[in-house]
Amino acid sequence: MSLSTLTRRAALIVASTLALSVQAHDYRVGDLVIDHPWARATAPGQKAGGAYLKIENRGPSADRLLSAAAPAERVGRTELHSMRMEGTVMRMREVAAIDIPAGQTVTLEPGGLHIMMMGLTSPLKAGETLPLVLRFEKAGSVTVQVQVEALGSAPAKGHEAGGHHKH
Repeated sequence: MSLSTLTRRAALIVASTLALSVQAHDYRVGDLVIDHPWARATAPGQKAGGAYLKIENRGPSADRLLSAAAPAERVGRTELHSMRMEGTVMRMREVAAIDIPAGQTVTLEPGGLHIMMMGLTSPLKAGETLPLVLRFEKAGSVTVQVQVEALGSAPAKGHEAGGHHKH
């Protein structure tokens, strides 16, 4: 076997492995694809944190995210929230549900829609994962693994930096 053939095969193996690791952070339930659930690490003593992700609705009808739940031994309560500017003040409010229109992607991100985790019993540490159960009106429930990223970090490259569509 020539060196160039070995090099091509090695490149294919690496590409395949990377593709599988990216797919491992995507989840499906019904017509919905949940992409890259993540949270920022929290500081010691911090009692609240946010979880973020993208939800793509590949189906012909709308759905709604009704709730999110984290393990009670880690999180006191979990709520769906929105953030928006009202004049010069940023307001955060609990919302009853988050609409997921047919054929569209909804992004839960810092400064916008997000999942608020309150009453943290211990800090969220970079590198750990936290299970989160998402309950949808039509698609049902799915458990995702939220990847905790370093305090002050942005989402993993490719997830916010043009790797996926924003709608």
